[in-house]
Amino acid sequence: MKKFLVLLFLIYVGGYIGFRQSFSEVWEKDKASYVIFPEGDVGHALYYLWRPMSYIDGQLTGRGAHIGPHR
Repeated sequence: MKKFLVLLFLIYVGGYIGFRQSFSEVWEKDKASYVIFPEGDVGHALYYLWRPMSYIDGQLTGRGAHIGPHR
């Protein structure tokens, strides 16, 4: 059971890291990096699924996160 939970945790963290690498951008207005979650139901689900990771990421790296592109 413990190995299963560790595996789930690694999949969770690895999934966020992969998503972060694929969906990051620098906003020209403030020159800061952001993880951009897609708009729509899937984007909202991913945003809430990985919200704890994005808080940790923001504290460690200063990278922000939000749903949809900057306007």
